[in-house]
Amino acid sequence: MDDITRRHNEKMKRIKEARDKIMETKTEERGLIVVHTGNGKGKSSSGFGMIMRCIAHGIPCSVVQFIKGGWQTGEKMFLRERFPDECRFFVSGEGFTWETQDRDRDVAAAQNGWRIAQEQILDPAIGFVLLDEINIALRYDYLDIDEVVGFLQTCKPVMTHVCLTGRNAKPELLEAADLVTEMTLLKHPFKDGVKAQKGIEF
Repeated sequence: MDDITRRHNEKMKRIKEARDKIMETKTEERGLIVVHTGNGKGKSSSGFGMIMRCIAHGIPCSVVQFIKGGWQTGEKMFLRERFPDECRFFVSGEGFTWETQDRDRDVAAAQNGWRIAQEQILDPAIGFVLLDEINIALRYDYLDIDEVVGFLQTCKPVMTHVCLTGRNAKPELLEAADLVTEMTLLKHPFKDGVKAQKGIEF
């Protein structure tokens, strides 16, 4: 064994020992409140990645899609056509707010989505609920942030995971969440005149 390999092996052994000690202290299991926010792409994509994981592990799940309901997204087609028993898929939004141009309709759609979301979260048969783009509805005050946070903190079953996506997540939600990821925009082809691409953005 050469000196570089020996030093590498010794370093990895020390890292593993330290990691094993840390893992011994991580014993709690509970359902998490997860938030994906920020201006970068990938918030919904990551949420749907967790849906795929749940399906693979046999965990029944639900999606409630706010705002971009007018889009024929790949994830909606895929889940409804191929995994209708494993994942319930609900659409409450009628499109982006600048497309509907009707606040009352947007508020009604968001309220209906939140009603469905509460039902799914409380359903003992469901282990994971993705609230896609709900942060947009909260940002525009289509939903009451205190009501949403209060429900998640006091009514969510202890082992149920809930993921909330969308940019501009409110501080109250960030504070209540167990896991928060902020997607940072570094570069996007839209700024160079490239429209949304099928399979990449929808």
